[in-house]
Amino acid sequence: MPILAATNIELAYGDRRILDGVSLSVEPGERVGMVGRNGCGKSSLFKVLTGALKPDAGQVVLQGGASAAYLAQEPEFDGTRTLLDEAQAAFSHIDELEAELHEVFESMAGAEGETLDKLLRRQESIEKKIDAAGGLATRHKVEIVLHGLGFVDAQFGVPVTGLSGGQRARLALAKILLGKPDILLLDEPTNHLDIQGRLWLEEFLTSEFRGAVLMISHDRYLLDAVVSRIIEVEPIPNQGGRLIEYPGNYRDFRKLRAERLEAQRRAWENQQTKFRQEEAFIRKYKAGQRAKQARGRESRLEREKATLTIERPLNSASMKLELPKAERTGDIVANVRGLRKAYPNEDGSTRVLFHDLDLSIERGQRWGILGPNGAGKTTLVRCLLGEMEPDAGTVSLGTKLSVGYFRQSHEAIDPDLTVVRYLQKIVRNECPDQPLSEQAARNLAGAFLFSGESQEKELGLLSGGERARAALAGLMASAKNVLVLDEPTNHLDIPSAERLEEALRLPKEGERNDALFDGTLILISHDRALLDACCDQLIVLDGAGNARAFNGNYSEWHAKQEAQTTATQRRSDTPKPRSTKGKVSDSPKSPERERRGSAPDASNSTSTATKPRKSKWSWMRIEQLEEKIAFLEQRIAEIDKALDDPDIWTEIDRANALTTERDELKTELEGVEAEWLRKAE
Repeated sequence: MPILAATNIELAYGDRRILDGVSLSVEPGERVGMVGRNGCGKSSLFKVLTGALKPDAGQVVLQGGASAAYLAQEPEFDGTRTLLDEAQAAFSHIDELEAELHEVFESMAGAEGETLDKLLRRQESIEKKIDAAGGLATRHKVEIVLHGLGFVDAQFGVPVTGLSGGQRARLALAKILLGKPDILLLDEPTNHLDIQGRLWLEEFLTSEFRGAVLMISHDRYLLDAVVSRIIEVEPIPNQGGRLIEYPGNYRDFRKLRAERLEAQRRAWENQQTKFRQEEAFIRKYKAGQRAKQARGRESRLEREKATLTIERPLNSASMKLELPKAERTGDIVANVRGLRKAYPNEDGSTRVLFHDLDLSIERGQRWGILGPNGAGKTTLVRCLLGEMEPDAGTVSLGTKLSVGYFRQSHEAIDPDLTVVRYLQKIVRNECPDQPLSEQAARNLAGAFLFSGESQEKELGLLSGGERARAALAGLMASAKNVLVLDEPTNHLDIPSAERLEEALRLPKEGERNDALFDGTLILISHDRALLDACCDQLIVLDGAGNARAFNGNYSEWHAKQEAQTTATQRRSDTPKPRSTKGKVSDSPKSPERERRGSAPDASNSTSTATKPRKSKWSWMRIEQLEEKIAFLEQRIAEIDKALDDPDIWTEIDRANALTTERDELKTELEGVEAEWLRKAE
């Protein structure tokens, strides 16, 4: 039986139909993701499901006795509480049970006989409820969740009214996660979460939370890790949104959706061909001897067009643009030596954002900047561009640089210009010798998902995500050879983020694509999919004042972090060697025996032959062996995951190469583990 079910939901705002008879259900423990373009009705449907919005038709049913929690995009709190108090309020029902238990204890003082027996049974019942709700150890649970979402102990006493918008959003998420309802309704839960917060949320939803989850998210990696079914809200012109379901995670959804749209496109083209053939027959014979037959076919064609016309599929074509070309920069874009930046704290101490940072950014490289919220990522970029003076160190910029900087706010955009006119003006100002025709501007707007009437909308009337798309399209068309993007996908839906990714992604080996950006990229982002697709160099800020460069993409960096964590855990679990004080082992591996240079027993002529031979890993310390084991296990797991994909077997050479690599790694792993066991004894 579904824990939550909605049937034939209809919703309209004035003349605009949002939802047109949609139905959905979520089973207990199921994890469901909801995707779709901004404005297609996802949040409105969530509000209907929670009862915050009454539909024009249809009904919503929550399983009897079940509890639901909704993460709204604009949470409300009690302004008199601190951050910790507000989070602790998630367990207010335990406070009520404790008050009730106290009343029972007071009543027991003068009770006897049957009355006392009833009170004892009531006491037992209340205590069971308290235990089931988490017991009295709620403070510890609150702290774990708050820490996981990026709060530190020093913030626990901050009044709710003093929190930023992002902190309030994270506090709202903490409260509903602590409540552990039977079903979670999460509307963009990763908004305002850094990468560590997103990883923590993934782990919580997959490993700890046992209820059902229905989640709207633009985080593709989160959807891949958590959900097992995707519901797409697809808008139909003049009809409102409809729901289309796909089994699997987001990666599966992309493949299945592409197949569905391709099948729909072929069916639509076949039907259009049939319609044209019928119309040609009708025109040819309508006035001749076969006029009666032609009129009959015309009536049948009109009925078919009215009732059986296949919808034209949404346009999901790849970006194909001819944009103004940027001047080539020098070999070195920026040379950084000993860079340091710090800020004074209110208590008089100093907070270091980064120090002793050495960096060389070369032409055409793609750099991603990672770090927790507040670590200094934007400050670092401003120091690199010369907008802010560092406390120490130097930044030397290269020659012939034309920098395009996408900031998190877009105050400089003229609100009275339409999308098309804005793009033409940008190119006219930046590239006067390469003007953008109106058709080229419309093609560019269409590539960034502005179509039809939306191309003629004034920028001041656009949503935050639409303005971000317009600004990004303008940057792509302005012949910049260096792009600096600060959280470009914050307000973008998944199709928009994927379109940006398509323009910025790393070219494949041997690929030539004029629509791809071929300059130097510096990208600040918590969007792991975007970082993986576009960046193969990283600057990692840890939030504690340290910064370092990493040669590789996000997934490679994360795998290394996981391997180091695993190695650390292995070291902590390694048994300590027993003391040999006052005792010399007869084992040929005894360090004491080797140190004294004692010879093997003369009576045993085979002792030299039976002495364990050194392996190729003997030179490694035990800590190095543990890191090597973790790395090999991680790589084998990656290959196993790749081989689980049925598509890999359509590329038989690649599949064979992966299989061979796995066998070699497995053999290597066995040798390393054997050496680890030998040294751990």
